[in-house]
Amino acid sequence: MPELPEVETTRRGISSYILHHKVHAFKVREPRLRWPVPTALAKILPGQRIDSIKRRAKYLLLGAETGTLIIHLGMSGSLHIVAAKLAPETHDHVDIIMDNGQCLRLRDPRRFGAVLWTTQDPCQHPLLRHIGPEPLTKSFSGNYLYRASRKRRCAIKTLLMNARIVAGVGNIYANEALYHAGIRPGWAAGRLSHQDCGALATAVKSTLKQAIRAGGTTLKDFTNSVGQPGYFGQSLQVYGRQDRPCMRCASPIKRKIIAQRASYYCPKCQS
Repeated sequence: MPELPEVETTRRGISSYILHHKVHAFKVREPRLRWPVPTALAKILPGQRIDSIKRRAKYLLLGAETGTLIIHLGMSGSLHIVAAKLAPETHDHVDIIMDNGQCLRLRDPRRFGAVLWTTQDPCQHPLLRHIGPEPLTKSFSGNYLYRASRKRRCAIKTLLMNARIVAGVGNIYANEALYHAGIRPGWAAGRLSHQDCGALATAVKSTLKQAIRAGGTTLKDFTNSVGQPGYFGQSLQVYGRQDRPCMRCASPIKRKIIAQRASYYCPKCQS
């Protein structure tokens, strides 16, 4: 699933192609995504200028003149900039064709993504209104994480992936941040010290920033808006490295299922 760094990489990649340009046409070949693509968009969007391209958690927000297009990439979705005349492939479901001849094309093999429309504040949309602070802002800090984790019995990794606590920290980056903070993913959140929470908040920020600089992580099929893979996968310290030696101490990396998600850790460095 595209996580925060992949979505941020996509946001940055598409901006120069569509920002401040007008929509020429909106074409839907398959409306049956996670929620149906509104049929009215074919009439609403053409002629409108895209004035902003923002990200909230794993959602992209394309601000037009009369509303906001909310896009989520789901499990396997991706957005690509292609020439409008390029023939679509099997899983290319939605085209936003711009007045400069560029096309923002949504590819979504599993169809768990979303393309929705709102005329209200998009951050108050039912899908976004309960999302926690962005991890790369001052609102997410060691003090905040310490307060949010008190009396919580769930695993710290589960808490870290709870979008109501912090926005957009997915499985890959939760594993990596916990490793860098020296905290085991299965430790009870409420038992972490103030110092632990400070180290973890710092690790989350640095891990996400590094991943964004690398263009995200390509494990299966993620590519950015111009078809390039993300290279953060080359820097992964624990994720997907079960039984391989820790890069710090050479102990075998362990794997454990926590809340139905694979968790990886070094039993020596995270102790």
